[in-house]
Amino acid sequence: MRIMGLDVGSKTVGVAISDPLGFTAQGVEIIRIDEEAGEFGFERLEELVKQYKVDKFVVGLPKNMNNTEGPRVEASKAYGDKINELFNIPVDYQDERLTTVQAERMLVEQADVSRGKRKKVIDKLAAQLILQNYLDRMF
Repeated sequence: MRIMGLDVGSKTVGVAISDPLGFTAQGVEIIRIDEEAGEFGFERLEELVKQYKVDKFVVGLPKNMNNTEGPRVEASKAYGDKINELFNIPVDYQDERLTTVQAERMLVEQADVSRGKRKKVIDKLAAQLILQNYLDRMF
């Protein structure tokens, strides 16, 4: 079963994919979107769904630290509803609090990556962490 993890923002969607057995997550790419202009990258997402033969999506939910839901959670759920409608593939959600912070820390401490380079990969790594946390919780 291939599961695709998504870190949905207003300007980008980080994409990760599980291995066929669902043990590990690998970052795939960052899709540029423009939420305000109504451009959500669904065409590119469709190509990736076909390429990886995706069976399920996991969308990160950026809850507040006190576990409340704000506008970004609503936007992530709306994105999840739309991809479920477009691809007829089940969508699950994973709490993503601190995954971007964790990704940033990993890039600084372990990879010693410059700020400019971090910005180019942070969403992909955040998607990978969202998916890996989901896989660890489920299996």
